[in-house]
Amino acid sequence: MKDFSIYIRIKAEMQEELKQMLGFWEANAIDEANGGFIGEMDSEGKVIDNAEKGAVLNARLLWTFSAAYNFTRQAEYLKLAQRAYDYLINKFWDAENGGLFWSLNANGTVHNSRKQAYAQGFGIYGFSEYFKASGHQKSLDYAIRLFELLEAHFHDSKFGGYIEALAINWQPLKDMRLSEKDANEPKSMNTHLHIIEPYTNLYRVWPDVGLKEKIRDLIAVFSDKIVDKASSHFKLFFEMDWTVKSTIVSYGHDIEGAWLLTEAAHIIEDIHLLRQMTALAVKMVDVTMVEGFDTDGSIFYERDAQHLDTDKHWWPQAEGMVGLLDAYQHTHNTKYLSALEKIWRFIQKHQLDRAKGEWYWKVSQEGVPDRSLPKVGFWKCPYHNSRALMEAISRINEITNR
Repeated sequence: MKDFSIYIRIKAEMQEELKQMLGFWEANAIDEANGGFIGEMDSEGKVIDNAEKGAVLNARLLWTFSAAYNFTRQAEYLKLAQRAYDYLINKFWDAENGGLFWSLNANGTVHNSRKQAYAQGFGIYGFSEYFKASGHQKSLDYAIRLFELLEAHFHDSKFGGYIEALAINWQPLKDMRLSEKDANEPKSMNTHLHIIEPYTNLYRVWPDVGLKEKIRDLIAVFSDKIVDKASSHFKLFFEMDWTVKSTIVSYGHDIEGAWLLTEAAHIIEDIHLLRQMTALAVKMVDVTMVEGFDTDGSIFYERDAQHLDTDKHWWPQAEGMVGLLDAYQHTHNTKYLSALEKIWRFIQKHQLDRAKGEWYWKVSQEGVPDRSLPKVGFWKCPYHNSRALMEAISRINEITNR
């Protein structure tokens, strides 16, 4: 018999960490001079003047503080969510063409006007969560508008799925990359994962029949095109016709995608798809545990044919906790709970910055933090770890209450 009192203690530790982490962002990330939130802070707490402000960071902040309010009902989080909402619609929203600009200068003027599908998806994620928190109809209207723009401009009616990026006026781009480390291909796993995720969240507050069908289509894209049936890993980059253009395995995306796919099938209440996605999710978690977990329970970053990247980035550790709990809830196999305990202890020991607050971007296999990477930045945000903590607390409640 499993001793569930351990997980009640872990839940209490997670509740305290969630409070500390949100407090860090409230105390350090507000941009009093320019409005909204700062663009970057280094690992020592120094704000980088004139740093570029990204749509992804700001949309994720909107989601984080909205979700935190929905989770705790503490008024200060709703106030911060409103700040993020106001900045997104006043500065990032393209009043002429619709959609969210990719980035702004520190003073709020447009820096990069491209329209990345990934950023529009996170806009939906943030606006739909803020509507749930505030009841503000315009926020839901923005989320629906972004859904319509994705379907009108990014959806590939010939081969299925969604392309990566377009220019400000929805014209084609030669360079469609999400970041410098990504391949310049028209389709990616990452963008599709972060379209199905916000579509699922939007469906919670706007159960539209057309949206439901798009979620079904996305699940089919993952099942038929993105998941490697032989290895149960995600394939990462593709040509328009879904020809695979990458050999990299991303362990964090595998274990994150596992629970997001079961969540999507669950929210649209499709029992057949839920059975399929549950079976797939458990396979993906299992193979990640075998190939991607270190002996201390932490998760390696990625591997290709020649090299295993043994660094431990913050977000795979966070998503790993949810993936493990999701697998336990489907199987009742206590190996997933034991793995959760190990990964949480690793996070506490190595990933948390006890002196400065928040989580290190990454640490080495030996647990040494990389202090050259920002604490707040274009890609460094509280979305993965705050969501993981809220999800884990809720799921541990369900497990222990049962």
